[in-house]
Amino acid sequence: MARGSTRPTSRDVAQAAGVSQAAVSLVLGDKWRGRVSEPTAQRVREAAQELGYRPNLAARNLRLGRTRTVLLVVPALTTEFFAEVYTGAARVAAEHGFGVVLYPSPEGVGPARDPFASSQAALDGVIASSMAADALSAIRGDQLPLVMLDSDPEGSLGAATVNLDIADGIRQVAEHLLALGHRRFLHLAADVPSWTFEVRARELAARLAAAPGTDLRTVHAPISIEGAQSATEAALAATGPRPTALVCDDDKLAAGAYKAARRSGLRVPDDLSVTGLDDLGLATAVDPELTTVRLDAELFGERGMRALLAVMEGRAPEEGDIPVHLVVRGSTAPPPPD
Repeated sequence: MARGSTRPTSRDVAQAAGVSQAAVSLVLGDKWRGRVSEPTAQRVREAAQELGYRPNLAARNLRLGRTRTVLLVVPALTTEFFAEVYTGAARVAAEHGFGVVLYPSPEGVGPARDPFASSQAALDGVIASSMAADALSAIRGDQLPLVMLDSDPEGSLGAATVNLDIADGIRQVAEHLLALGHRRFLHLAADVPSWTFEVRARELAARLAAAPGTDLRTVHAPISIEGAQSATEAALAATGPRPTALVCDDDKLAAGAYKAARRSGLRVPDDLSVTGLDDLGLATAVDPELTTVRLDAELFGERGMRALLAVMEGRAPEEGDIPVHLVVRGSTAPPPPD
């Protein structure tokens, strides 16, 4: 391409890669498999990147009658978790010529205004967290190809669901604390009406009920450090034997619990073991560092986008929950002697 040209064309890419324009169209339209070899496809992609070539998506979308735009509906972005979900979804979307619009639902849960004059006209599909499911009717996302994240597979609105294995994460937490010798537990539960938090409460209660001599109390708090601190302080001041292990529904709740423990004159983990769930950056910012369950948020977003592409193309999405694993750090230890 001559220096000073305003915009590289598919012909320029074809010449640089030594292939036909048809091959360029197949590769950049992600329709090359079985028709163009992998080395040739890679050569085309490299030539396009070096030249700074971008397909004219507007013209192509007019021909296809599609916008190649997906809406990702999530709770309000109060943690980096959903930002990482977006990163994973956007990466897979870009590989297939799609864009992703991120739309946080107000207050995390509840109805939302339609972000477009007509969502059905402006979108090809929707990925939504169960925590933001109430927003779907307002944006008419339930009338489009839809994939639900963190959602009950038995009652999902979507054509497919993608879940992290949260139940196994809670089981890992319970097994870890039981092995350390804990028998008196406090569950600091997120005060959010969502399937994913129902799973945490159900699995924790079931696992501890199967262990002899255990006691479980539950308090609810909004997902905020201040709310968690207030709820934990009240629970620790209640009459009766004090819990020795505090299981928190997420890392932000755990951070609030740390503050409550200190204000109650307790040391973590000497007097009170604390666990979280998410493995946010916050988990290694607190002292001692937090024992928590690592969730691969970017992989979560990638799987969600791949599932939506499968739904739109009439294919069966990948099955199976995404594995999670416990990261043991300094916030858990054997309980103090009675």
